[in-house]
Amino acid sequence: MKKLGFGLMRMPTLDPNDPTRVDVEQVKKMVDLFMEKGFTYFDTAWMYNGFASECVAKEALVDRYPRDTFNLATKLHNGFFNSFEGRDEIFNEQLRKTGAGYFDYYLLHGIEAGSYPHYEKFDCFNWLLEKKRQGLVKHAGFSYHDNAALLDEILTKHPEMEFVQLQINYLDWESEWIHSKEVYEVACRHHVPVIVMEPVKGGTLASVPAEAEQLLKRHEPDLSVPSWAVRFAASLDNVMVVLSGMSSIEQMQDNLSYMEDFKPLTNDEIALTLRVAGIINSQIAVPCTGCSYCTEGCPMHIAIPKYFSLYNEDMREDMAHKGWTINFTNYEKLTEHFGRANECIACGQCENVCPQHLPIIEKLRDVSSHFDH
Repeated sequence: MKKLGFGLMRMPTLDPNDPTRVDVEQVKKMVDLFMEKGFTYFDTAWMYNGFASECVAKEALVDRYPRDTFNLATKLHNGFFNSFEGRDEIFNEQLRKTGAGYFDYYLLHGIEAGSYPHYEKFDCFNWLLEKKRQGLVKHAGFSYHDNAALLDEILTKHPEMEFVQLQINYLDWESEWIHSKEVYEVACRHHVPVIVMEPVKGGTLASVPAEAEQLLKRHEPDLSVPSWAVRFAASLDNVMVVLSGMSSIEQMQDNLSYMEDFKPLTNDEIALTLRVAGIINSQIAVPCTGCSYCTEGCPMHIAIPKYFSLYNEDMREDMAHKGWTINFTNYEKLTEHFGRANECIACGQCENVCPQHLPIIEKLRDVSSHFDH
């Protein structure tokens, strides 16, 4: 299988404030282009796009291509079941929503220290193996957001898992919070193939500071900035697929241009990306990937990732002392549809589900101090 996967989480929408209103016609064109170039891996999940992603997978992919011509992955998330029966209720609904008949890859979703006991309590690893025995799942695995020690414990206890999905990108490679390099090395020691998520870190590595962009363009003027992030992840030997949450045909075309005939980065190029990481890390205020897990249950309907994006833009070194920026206007426009940052009630649900383990409540106070005047 070619190393690029189509992540169906950041699909184009008809309304930027409503993730459920996916531009299905554009997604169909993207699927067609992806398949035409020989790429076959598609990744969705129960809650993506406000629970609409699996339905889009059916309409744009499953209903339009023979079932044996593509690989479809989806996931069971611990936050949406609280009984043994609940596992099957979700799984059966996923079969109905996708119309796929079976899933090529099925994942226990977002395992970390807080959620792992829930999956064990409801015997989800054995449950997943039973789905495989029934022919409803071809390959069993899990996605993971925590440290290397816990991953080693899980893979030791569950050697039957065939793959693990990890957040890997050059910005997080040496991060003390994400542990990209360390968890990758654990997977290698267990001889478990890796699927990469967040290679561009939610778009952070698609638009880098000018100094960083100059370094990349000086080396390869014809390659896009995000191409470096995707190729960094794909260059790792034990990586099976790199997922890219493409939200436009243009992004799809760019990714295909360098992944159709993929060439791994050289050692010097890897060193260059880590230099770029240092520049970015010195300027980023909130390392949010924009996954939006935090917004699903927010009682105040606060657009947390959108606000963090605006705040990061203003906090970059070359903008920090400019006073008013267009982001103040953009913030006010967003508050017409969403709660303001200062309306956070500190309930903590967002921090409980954040894969990046961010202090969201504290950072929303920073956003409010900046934008709420």
